[in-house]
Amino acid sequence: MTITIALIVLVALSFDFFNGFHDAANSIATVVSTRVLTPRQAVAWAAFFNFAAFLIFGTKVADTISNVVHPGTLTNAGIFAALVGAILWDIVTWILGLPTSSSHALVGGLAGAAVATAGWETLVASEYQKIFVFIVLSPIVGILLAFTFMTGVFWLFHRYRKVEKLNRGFRRGQLVSAAAFSLGHGGNDAQKTMGVILALLIANGLLAKGSDVPLWVVLSAHAAIALGTLFGGWRIVHTMGSKITKLQPVGGMCAESAAATAIWGVTLAGIPVSTTHTIAGAIVGVGTTQRLSAVRWGVAGRVVWAWVLTIPGAFVMAWIAYLPFKGLVR
Repeated sequence: MTITIALIVLVALSFDFFNGFHDAANSIATVVSTRVLTPRQAVAWAAFFNFAAFLIFGTKVADTISNVVHPGTLTNAGIFAALVGAILWDIVTWILGLPTSSSHALVGGLAGAAVATAGWETLVASEYQKIFVFIVLSPIVGILLAFTFMTGVFWLFHRYRKVEKLNRGFRRGQLVSAAAFSLGHGGNDAQKTMGVILALLIANGLLAKGSDVPLWVVLSAHAAIALGTLFGGWRIVHTMGSKITKLQPVGGMCAESAAATAIWGVTLAGIPVSTTHTIAGAIVGVGTTQRLSAVRWGVAGRVVWAWVLTIPGAFVMAWIAYLPFKGLVR
């Protein structure tokens, strides 16, 4: 492995770290806002399960990410530019406190670098269609599942009089639901970085086309996202945990359970989705069981606009990042 390849792998793992940092809110916002865990305890809990996810999930999502661009299109410079574009978009939205999708920032970055390298025909339309479909579906599924779970809980316990005891039960349940969500978050998001590193290794002839993701790549990606979560993104935690709607332990558990159910399903199917979109939709779904006015739609609308702009924003940043390399041999 050359120094250039090693440096690009390091940049990829840096993106994974920032993914965990930026998306820490996904894993811990609800469990912090309901005061089940302190912020310090919550990030440690989420980071552990982010790393442990490698024991459960395969690498189907990584395979999908490595195939969004036709093989042989991206040079080392192109992969570097894609990562830079995704990281810059994450930094901008982190500063603004917006819970956008690091996953879609990476997808946009890869597209921008590929188009800058060799034009629009380099993109694999079928893979991008799948991603765009789930941009729309993931928050909707989160809303519907959370609404269903919350309604079911209300129906089961509407005659239960020992409210304090019931709350204690849901607080314990939220530990389990937060762990399940963090496993799904680590399983889906860490694999996106694995896909980029896999594409890099194949492009440089270090692995044959169709090779599995090496174990060192799997462990490195999960370690990087876990460390990022450990450091946390507190600006985004505030938006996700308290600004969209006010949560109680029962609501937090239902939101996390709904999001975890959706993410586990798509991860096992090899579909890269936004954990941010899914948990935000689940939080909205919980809020709507109270009344529509319980959701702060102005904040939710601002978040949606950030989602809409993520892929084109990262695309443009990656395209610009590639310009200095234009015409150069990798």
